[in-house]
Amino acid sequence: MSMYFSKEHEWVRVEGGVGTVGISDHAAHELGDITFVELPKIGAVVKQFAVLGSIESVKAASDIFAPLSGKVVKVNDALELAPEAVNESAESAGWMAEIEIADEAELKNLMTQAQYDDYLKTL
Repeated sequence: MSMYFSKEHEWVRVEGGVGTVGISDHAAHELGDITFVELPKIGAVVKQFAVLGSIESVKAASDIFAPLSGKVVKVNDALELAPEAVNESAESAGWMAEIEIADEAELKNLMTQAQYDDYLKTL
């Protein structure tokens, strides 16, 4: 099971044609205390790098972009009551949505963990 990252700091973990999506630990740290997460609707069809949802913190509001195209099949409803889960565990319990992947070839537009770590050093 591999994780891939976008330049906007979203991650996707791909398993069996489904991608679990969230924001990176780096993004959660940069945002500070997260106060609200707007999740996508189940059944919504998204394109790679289009807006998937949004996230608000004490510092800023920002869009969350879909790292891959596909259909939203599940969302993490727990974040509506406990958005701080993203701060505590951005790359596991703080996941936001699961997407049925339309085209796994789009993974080539994303970075591996090592590439993402190198990218963070340039910021």
